[in-house]
Amino acid sequence: MPYVNIKVTDEGVTREQKSQLIKGVTDLLYDVLGKAPDSTFVVIDEVELTNWGVGGLNVEEWRARKS
Repeated sequence: MPYVNIKVTDEGVTREQKSQLIKGVTDLLYDVLGKAPDSTFVVIDEVELTNWGVGGLNVEEWRARKS
């Protein structure tokens, strides 16, 4: 019973994109590991830019410095 947690920044990921991610991950687990799609769980969490850190900065600050 695989469980996959995908975390993305909350920047307008559409319902369609989420559906594609869920299907793609489920298909990949079936193709590679033979895991049954009906027992594969995929959860997508959207995280605020200020709650995601990289290089010691939140993503909002990190992107501002890279510009």
